[in-house]
Amino acid sequence: MEALFSLVVGVLSASGLYLLLRGRTFPVIVGLALLGYAVNLFLFSMGGLNTHAAAVIGESISPTDPLPQALVLTAIVIGFAMTAFVVILAIRARSELGSDHVDGQQGEEGDVGR
Repeated sequence: MEALFSLVVGVLSASGLYLLLRGRTFPVIVGLALLGYAVNLFLFSMGGLNTHAAAVIGESISPTDPLPQALVLTAIVIGFAMTAFVVILAIRARSELGSDHVDGQQGEEGDVGR
């Protein structure tokens, strides 16, 4: 289970980093979201991957740590708000600049109108 978790976190991180380095705003937004999901999974795994363990202290010998769960829940809410803000910012930049490139420059193919 830990190997699968590590693989998923690694793939999400690599995909997010690849998309962050793209020249357009939409792949950058998706890359930020993927990196956020990778960090959330990493934080969640820091609590320990206990199966059949109670989430309440005192119900079992080794209860699940509630702190990483609280951190991930907070990170999900903040990530959603930041994603909404960045999408609105990208839409506004596209309407103001006429291009969806990150640096605001027109591409080689003349794709300003797309």
